Amino acid sequence: MSRRHAAEKRDILPDPKFGDKVLSKFMNNLMLDGKKSAAEKIVYGAIEVMDEKGQSIATEETEGEEGSAAAGGSSKGLGVFHKALKKVRPQVEVRSRRVGGATYQVPVEVSVHRGTALAMRWLIGAARKRSENTMIERLAGELLDAANDRGNAVKKRDDTHKMAEANKAFAHYRW
Repeated sequence: MSRRHAAEKRDILPDPKFGDKVLSKFMNNLMLDGKKSAAEKIVYGAIEVMDEKGQSIATEETEGEEGSAAAGGSSKGLGVFHKALKKVRPQVEVRSRRVGGATYQVPVEVSVHRGTALAMRWLIGAARKRSENTMIERLAGELLDAANDRGNAVKKRDDTHKMAEANKAFAHYRW
């Protein structure tokens, strides 16, 4: 890893249906073995399922979200997706820091980009572990649960926050 330059952030293309860059990034994270069309079918199918199931969830909070539904048509499922992502995103995490032969778990703030990446990773991992029949149903169920503050992805965020709170005494080792 070079010490001189930070890696450049690549600009990804928005997804074809909604024109949303965050959704496109989510599809890229979901994709396995380079099968992007399969990932698109799963994500778009999950959004359709959430359109049908998620009538009770209000999506006013996600209207001003960056990159949301600029080019394509908007849907309630897309609003639920952004709400779930926002709820799962962690504020703090712990990082290992070696000081004088001992390793401490030091709580640090999470940047928006890293928080979004962690939220996507946790949502996809939790969806893959669910017991529904198809990945579309699993992903839709996990996103709906996350939007309602339930599910394994939200539990993972809460565990991360609890660990940071428990190690608050080592915050002075922050760098």
